[in-house]
Amino acid sequence: MRGVVALALVAACASDPGPVTPPRGRFPAVPTPVANPTTAAKVELGRLLFHDPLLSRDRRVACATCHGQIWGLSDGLARSVGVDGIGPAGTGRHGPNVTRRNASTLWNAAYRATLFWDGRADSLEAQALAPLRDPAEMGRDPDEVARDLAAIPAYVSLFRAAFANEAAPVTSANMVRAIAAFERTLVSDYAPYDRYVDGDTGALDARATRGLRLFEALRCGQCHTAPMFESERYETSFVEAVSGVTDEGRYEVTGDPADRGRYRVPTLRNAGETFPYFHNGAVRELGDAVALEAAPRPGGRALTPAERDDVVAFLRAGLTDMHAQPERPDVVPSGLMVPADGYRIPR
Repeated sequence: MRGVVALALVAACASDPGPVTPPRGRFPAVPTPVANPTTAAKVELGRLLFHDPLLSRDRRVACATCHGQIWGLSDGLARSVGVDGIGPAGTGRHGPNVTRRNASTLWNAAYRATLFWDGRADSLEAQALAPLRDPAEMGRDPDEVARDLAAIPAYVSLFRAAFANEAAPVTSANMVRAIAAFERTLVSDYAPYDRYVDGDTGALDARATRGLRLFEALRCGQCHTAPMFESERYETSFVEAVSGVTDEGRYEVTGDPADRGRYRVPTLRNAGETFPYFHNGAVRELGDAVALEAAPRPGGRALTPAERDDVVAFLRAGLTDMHAQPERPDVVPSGLMVPADGYRIPR
């Protein structure tokens, strides 16, 4: 979802960055599976399920615990804390069950053909199941959750409205369909960059414009391709491994030795909000992530502090757009407490 940045800065930068390339086109329509068409009733059901801790073993963790609104639909932690954790979502949360990887942001997850850092899920529906089954994250059998939902009249009504053609709509399959439908509304598609390429030259200030030109001159877009500023590529990470954690990246899915240590290229949309960065959250500051990725790539080079700051200005000012941030419900049909979203000092 939760959002780690791996800036693949390749090729040496020319002394004159040159002009900004022409617009590559606006966002396509959100892909929607034939088997799960999006409806308002389904999205509303999914929004409530997303925030309901009934889905977790300890009844205190919801999807929103690791994908909170004020954390860029991530959680601000290097690696997420699941069931039995202490504290609200965010940087102060701690506990015995820590995930192997950083929580990817859910912004624009609807456009991804593969999900998670290793690409093990091929749909949002499959992605929604994984945290439920993971003992460190939510730790519940999806069918067991569906039985609990079926005992709550308000949820029964919501499922009937969302899946009106089914005689018995409260199922684990429909639960994840509703969550996926909700996640398909989390679209970030009109940041200042988008207005800039649409002709509003004042949408980016001078520093952000220099950062965009440098971003393009360094061919960062080969991996972080506009307009999504991500891709389906898997690239080598140069950050240090976490002691005691075994993680072989994409290799765990494909079995191809060439994929060992490779991770999905994440989106840079809202990157300023989705710290810390990389698959294991090894780098907290965006500027450090930019600097770290610039040098080791083939043909890359170290950036000067001023260049680094220009790229960061482009990423922060140019690619931030959270107009579709979902509303956090005050109450959910289970009657359980919606997990708190913590506190964050704006940067």
